[in-house]
Amino acid sequence: MSNKWPFIICAALSIFLALGCSVQKANAKNLAESQEHLRVDEQQMQPWRESRFGLFIHWGSVSLEGTEIGWSRGKEIPIDRYDNLYKKFNPVNFGAKEWVGIAKEAGAKYFVVTSKHHDGFCIFDSKYTGYDIMSTPFERDVLNELAEECKKQKIKFSLYYSIIDWYHPDYLPRGAGDKRPVEGADFERYVTYMKNQLNELVDNYGPLEVLWFDGYWESYWTHEHGKMLYKYVKALQPGIIINNRVDKGRVDGKGTTKKDKDYAGDFDTPEQEIGTFQTDRPWETCMTLCKQWAWKPNDEMKLLKECIDTLVRTVGGDGNLLLNVGPMPDGRIEPRQVKRLREIGKWLEKYGESIYATRGGPFKPGDWGASTHKDNRIYVHVLNWQSDGLRLPPIPATILSSSVLTGGTAAVKQTREGIEVMVPREHQQDIDTIVVLELEGPAGELAPVALRK
Repeated sequence: MSNKWPFIICAALSIFLALGCSVQKANAKNLAESQEHLRVDEQQMQPWRESRFGLFIHWGSVSLEGTEIGWSRGKEIPIDRYDNLYKKFNPVNFGAKEWVGIAKEAGAKYFVVTSKHHDGFCIFDSKYTGYDIMSTPFERDVLNELAEECKKQKIKFSLYYSIIDWYHPDYLPRGAGDKRPVEGADFERYVTYMKNQLNELVDNYGPLEVLWFDGYWESYWTHEHGKMLYKYVKALQPGIIINNRVDKGRVDGKGTTKKDKDYAGDFDTPEQEIGTFQTDRPWETCMTLCKQWAWKPNDEMKLLKECIDTLVRTVGGDGNLLLNVGPMPDGRIEPRQVKRLREIGKWLEKYGESIYATRGGPFKPGDWGASTHKDNRIYVHVLNWQSDGLRLPPIPATILSSSVLTGGTAAVKQTREGIEVMVPREHQQDIDTIVVLELEGPAGELAPVALRK
């Protein structure tokens, strides 16, 4: 073999590797560019992100039975009975002013209500179905009244809409216990129905802050459907925010979005649990005040301490909290739930500066509590005291002063090894002790750090 061959082989290998790297970079660039059309930018997300706390409403004719919305169809309740509940649905005590007022008293900055859940029943006036609120004895467009009231009370109005519709004859697959034949059903015809309804929602009740989709997991709904629907809604209302359940990218558990494809969605959606610390992509934990999403008689309700813990740990992880209540069949939000929401609101009246318009960190949430920050301030939320003191990791910034937002005094000592925070027992709060650290520079420039166990 000629002595030139090794050099030729090496040169060819170098060219091959370079081409491979170029292809990888091109693929990554193409993926990033395609994803740009399936996300809103940080500036558009900012007002929603700064809200930090919203009220979720799950409601429909199923409240007459006190079972779970959608999921109890064909299980606890026979389909024939479930699908005819709307004929008796007459929530005469419903008041949009009361609902929105309760959200405002709770300290919620935005309001999300189920326009249609998996059962297909619509609580708005739709010309594409007779299975809606206008076909009930009530005959009032609930969404219209809520949208108008949100404008009056200056609360951002948003809607939940389920991709699943087990009532619709063209939706596939059928729901639990549904023995209707699938022959003649046309899923794409159902998609057209859904797009028509979404057009109604945006035109008649908008502008909306968020369209909150659900039901992405069933087999007939594809990744291509998800991208299509995302772009369709964005064309109806540019700048609207859409969650990641419009597409197939949601990972179960913490609700994050897979990063291997151009999945649509502007924020992640952990459910019934607090998401992990995540600052590079917006997220929102949705959680029930009681156990069930829809109203259930004597349902177990969270204590005020649990609610504040959840709010603080969520915002401390850089997420939003969407707290759910299920109104009763007569149209009222249950009085004991209203009381709890007002207690949350009173806490936020005093300490909301440590929640609204803040970001999570720099101290990551742990058993001890969580932290938030804004401008030059770090808010250290101590939810569980093990002793009179708390040892925080070191940060590359000088603490100029400290105070206790919840009242009392704190002794703060900063060294190269860490930050010692001492609060006398008489100044430690059962719900949350908030120590404020004033820095010499912006807290947002600090890298997040976790406490050692």
